Amino acid sequence: MSIYIHIPFCSKICAYCDFPKVIKDKKIIDKYLTELEKEIEENYKGENIKTLYIGGGTPTSLNLKQLKKLFKIIDKIKIDKDAEITIEANSEDLSEEKLKFLKGKVNRLSIGIETFNEDILKEINRSVNLKNIKNSFKYFKNINLDLMYGFKNQKLEDLEKDLKIIADLNPTHISIYSLIIEPNTLLYINNYPIMDEDLEIKMHELIKKSLKEKGYIWYEISNYSKKNFESKHNLVYWNNENYYGFGLGAGGYIKNIRYQNTRSLTKYLNGMYKLEQKELDINEKIQNEFILGLRKINGINKKEFEKKYNIKLEELDVVKELLNKKLLKQNEKKVYINPKYIYTSNEILLKFIDFTLPT
Repeated sequence: MSIYIHIPFCSKICAYCDFPKVIKDKKIIDKYLTELEKEIEENYKGENIKTLYIGGGTPTSLNLKQLKKLFKIIDKIKIDKDAEITIEANSEDLSEEKLKFLKGKVNRLSIGIETFNEDILKEINRSVNLKNIKNSFKYFKNINLDLMYGFKNQKLEDLEKDLKIIADLNPTHISIYSLIIEPNTLLYINNYPIMDEDLEIKMHELIKKSLKEKGYIWYEISNYSKKNFESKHNLVYWNNENYYGFGLGAGGYIKNIRYQNTRSLTKYLNGMYKLEQKELDINEKIQNEFILGLRKINGINKKEFEKKYNIKLEELDVVKELLNKKLLKQNEKKVYINPKYIYTSNEILLKFIDFTLPT
């Protein structure tokens, strides 16, 4: 079992973020942590936890007293001795004091960078403290760095510079996402331009080539790692396994029920945690299996799929059709997206949206 804990507080709101404001009021943060504790106490059933991810927003924007309160709450959870425990961080927040404190509490750091280009950082209301990032490697062996591409006026050589800096830092894991402009963000409101598709494809190819040369394994559409440093927590999502989600806006999947928490801070602070929940039928479970599992470069394990659903994966009509079109490939163990079509994987995944078993 895994747990995701959402801490919706940041040093600043980025232009691509749809959480509407920065909250620095200590009373509100303290009240939030109190409600988070109550939500966990009401819903967590005492299972041993194999991965814990503290993220969304930026937990490291909490001061040391607030962080101590957060980890007192977490101490009530039964966490396996060898569990992967990740916390998200902004580089500006990573003071020596916080790094020393976190070293005894987590074993994986995920630092949001997006880009090292100063002009782009100003545009998206971000900043990066390279000195703090370098210093964090003294405290943690397992570090993920997040990068984005697809910004306005960004050139291939700009991305190349970002990739060189990030590879020189030599993290164990790199997540690289194409910029998506969500509704209700400043970029969306200001009609921020979408990147030219040909350039985006070239950037995608540059990322694959550059990171492969540096010894990174491409294991999920947007994720690369050194050997044996894949994100165990994210693999829970992609393998369609159960996990708790706690906190404002968090989602979870427990015993065939997918649920989503409210994004209203007012409601959450008044104990109204859940927005909606739904028990999935067999068709919806299999649909999720495809949409999540085919994000992995190695795809879906045939034996595991048959064990879960008592159905041979490769004999489903939609899979046979995509195999015949060579959009999917298979080997003895797995079915996976043809590497030639990874860039257009969303079009392939859409084929599973209305999946139903034959009657």
